[in-house]
This record gives sequence, C-alpha cells and structure tokens, in this order.
Amino acid sequence: MMIYGLSTCDTCRKARAALPDATFRDIRAQPLDATELQKVLDTFGAAAVNRASTTWRNLDEAERARPLPTLLADHPTLLKRPLIRVGDRLFQGWTAPVQAAVRQAMADG
Repeated sequence: MMIYGLSTCDTCRKARAALPDATFRDIRAQPLDATELQKVLDTFGAAAVNRASTTWRNLDEAERARPLPTLLADHPTLLKRPLIRVGDRLFQGWTAPVQAAVRQAMADG
C-alpha cells in the first residue's frame, strides 16, 4: 500500500496515522511519473485536481486551461490528496467512505 501526498498536509497525516503499514511518498519531493499520473487521470478525471487549493487559486486562467497531465506534472501539489494505492486500486481523499473502501480493499487482499 502506498500513500501519495504532502508531508505538510493535515489530511495526509491523518491517513498515514490510520494506515501505519503504508509507504508514504511525498509528491513534492518525488512527483508522479507520466504512467502513474495517467492512471490517476483515467481513474478520477478532472476530480484529480484540488480546485480548493492555494496553488489552484494562484494560477491564472491560461495556466488553469492547460491539459491536466501537463498541469499536474508542473504543479504536483494540485493533486487532490491523499492518493492511496491498494494493489491496483486507487482512492482519493480521506473521507469516511474512502476510509471504508480502503479498509475493504485491504481485507480483499
């Protein structure tokens, strides 16, 4: 299991505390590669972008209009987080439904 996020993100810290056996990868220090990013976009589409973030609010309209793979590659902190990989499944966020789905995926092996 892998948690992708930011070490400074409170939500990521909560996920890490709840999933102590997961490996953590800070996406600022180690951004997603093109293949990983494409899987995220295939799974979540435009919902992969955190439009409530400070980074998003600081972008101008031209920057926001760029293709998502390029935008997220250039600004990894725009990724909605945490991103959690259990096997081949991806989960985004740390809401109660996501927590239940992650626990179920872990139980399923």
